[in-house]
Amino acid sequence: MNWLDEVTWDANGLVPVIAQEYDTGRVLMFAWMNREALQLSSETNQAVYWSRSRNKLWRKGEESGHVQKIHEIRLDCDEDVILLKVEQVGGIACHTGRHNCFFKTLKDDNWVVDQPVIKNPDEIYKNE
Repeated sequence: MNWLDEVTWDANGLVPVIAQEYDTGRVLMFAWMNREALQLSSETNQAVYWSRSRNKLWRKGEESGHVQKIHEIRLDCDEDVILLKVEQVGGIACHTGRHNCFFKTLKDDNWVVDQPVIKNPDEIYKNE
């Protein structure tokens, strides 16, 4: 059996993926992969995701240069969630220019931004 066959894919052929900083353990982002994205990620040691909004492969950092170098790929106990332990090149994982995508915290029934923008997204994504 191929290792990809052991992953439990959803009805759309996707599996949820958590990207975690390998050295700090900090969760950077959440995304989806299809079979091809997971295969390419394994072969290249760089994160490749499936963009549901664009309906195509998304090579993390293809526009920004903020690639994710994979140190380890893990499968959870139910075989339906992937954990990538990555090195976030450039220190920016989020398209908003922040270190990670989880920059809002719930305080007194309000979402409060608690992380600064490291780089203005307009400087990162020239063509959007």
